[in-house]
Amino acid sequence: MRVVVCGGGVIGAAVAWSLSRRGIGVEVVERTGTACAASGKSGGFLALDWCDGTPLQALARRSFALHAELAETLGGEAWGYRRMTTYGGFSGLRLSGGIRRPDWLGKRVTISRLLGGPDTTAQVLPGAFTGALMEAGRKGGASLRRGEITGIVVKGGKVIGVGVDGAPLEADALVVAMGPWSVLASGWLPVPAVFGLKGHSMVFEANLPAEAVFLEERDVDGSGYAPEIFPRPDGTTYVCAISSRSTVPLDPAEVGPDPGALERLHAMCTGFSPVLGRAKVVAAQACFRPVTADGLPLIGRVPGVEGAYLATGHSVWGILNAPATGEALAELIVDGAAASVDLAPFDPGRLPAARPVGLG
Repeated sequence: MRVVVCGGGVIGAAVAWSLSRRGIGVEVVERTGTACAASGKSGGFLALDWCDGTPLQALARRSFALHAELAETLGGEAWGYRRMTTYGGFSGLRLSGGIRRPDWLGKRVTISRLLGGPDTTAQVLPGAFTGALMEAGRKGGASLRRGEITGIVVKGGKVIGVGVDGAPLEADALVVAMGPWSVLASGWLPVPAVFGLKGHSMVFEANLPAEAVFLEERDVDGSGYAPEIFPRPDGTTYVCAISSRSTVPLDPAEVGPDPGALERLHAMCTGFSPVLGRAKVVAAQACFRPVTADGLPLIGRVPGVEGAYLATGHSVWGILNAPATGEALAELIVDGAAASVDLAPFDPGRLPAARPVGLG
């Protein structure tokens, strides 16, 4: 069997790695570069039980365990895997009964609750993690090809190949894992709509303890924000906030921040942490997270087309849920059914097919 995976983000890398472990020939086709979009610009936060009580519960718990296994078997220090203590609180709102505030936060911050400890929350450097999964897949026989998917060949209701830069590439199965760019497959396959939600982030040169913080903040104009702060083991600290809906460009390299968004984010960081306010900014960026109409990912068979599969729409939990997504989809492709996680809640057939659209 030969499988073509469209997309070199964390989901595509996880699928390729999982298939290669099963002895399946895999070729990953990526237009721009590995982890070039949200997979390289996300926070890399992992949580065991934050999806409990939702359809994501089993997927998240299995994936959290797989992250720990991968760190042990492949050498997680290469992608900064570590456990964290995680807090929640408010910025600019003083409350009584707060708990200990991390020393690097300012006095205008009140920590109100403990959200998780080392048993339930962790982190990775997302770009490095994606690259490590891709490299592990390549060592197992998978290959990575730079190119653009320009068509999908279906004969008798079955995928038999894809076009890469206009040239044919034979395939027994195809996995579309292109984040919000997965919507481009609607020109060839009956796939549901996938939207892009833009998020803004900054990375500071600030070596802080392994204490993740989720805050609620009100701006002077009354608008609300929820900054997330993740100190990293490489001596930097990642902060994200300010989301928006805007047009997704065809090329991920063309994704840029909204006017004024990064300036507002930097002012926010200065307000809740003088340490970050004085720190050097090493990255100021934006990326699009893939989301669906009902908020759940699309993982499974494309209806009516044998050999076509979809793996996208993971929203903020793409890094967390990538390992279990790859494992379950490999089981579905090779064995005909997923054994590790029930994929029924994520069946692409639950949503109507999108009309063929382009990005621009």
